[in-house]
Amino acid sequence: MPSGRQVQVDYTTMNRINQKLNEDQKLLSIYFTAGYPNLEDTVPIIQGLEKAGVDMIEIGLPFSDPLADGPTIQESSTAALKNGMTTELLFDQLKDVRKSVTLPLIIMGYFNPVLQYGVEAFCKKCQEIGIDGLILPDLPFDVYQEKYEPVFKTYGLSNTFLITPQTSDERIRKIDSASDGFIYMVSSASTTGAKSGFGDEQQAYFDRVAALELKNPQIVGFGISNSATFQAATAKAKGAIIGSAFIKHLTQNGVDTIVDFIQGIR
Repeated sequence: MPSGRQVQVDYTTMNRINQKLNEDQKLLSIYFTAGYPNLEDTVPIIQGLEKAGVDMIEIGLPFSDPLADGPTIQESSTAALKNGMTTELLFDQLKDVRKSVTLPLIIMGYFNPVLQYGVEAFCKKCQEIGIDGLILPDLPFDVYQEKYEPVFKTYGLSNTFLITPQTSDERIRKIDSASDGFIYMVSSASTTGAKSGFGDEQQAYFDRVAALELKNPQIVGFGISNSATFQAATAKAKGAIIGSAFIKHLTQNGVDTIVDFIQGIR
């Protein structure tokens, strides 16, 4: 548990994520895999995304068994690990990132590497280097509340929970009551990956969640790849997350063309 010497942070008002969510615009969040395409590309990609005008950045911590990810992100994760990316190396790469980057930064990954590193040690390191939040899809909501919420709060980290079309209204409201930033609204029950558009079932899901009038804004992920899907996803949500399509762009065009990709979305 957190030591008595650590001062608890009022992260609801201080966190960069909350500040960004309060802006009167639709938000574009970009996910990429740390250490891909090349091991030392992590910070240049972050800097390039800020320059391109995105609103939030999700830094993917590669893992050997990324079950929720589609083939594009899985392949980038495998390549990053082969490049030599580790949790410790990622923290080292990011140690000076706040000297040049002001955007909200979120680490997204699986709980196993966090557990191996040590949950409190991981959270403490995130606070030290200026990470604003975590997205850990395989950390169960109830387990987080019972065991880890005090640690996250002590180190000023927003923890983002995922909902899907199969999540009940009751469960969504429970997640909403325990959230302090945004809710990650998974557009479908499939793995990540770019789609050409959203069907009637997904539109009904967007409508259902919007009708709940939750206290936390929703940001849609999975299936957003271009301007049309971004506009559709954000019609009733605060923002959208693009991952696979951006990683494909990096693979095909390199880090120097980030601005071109972002300009094609907005």
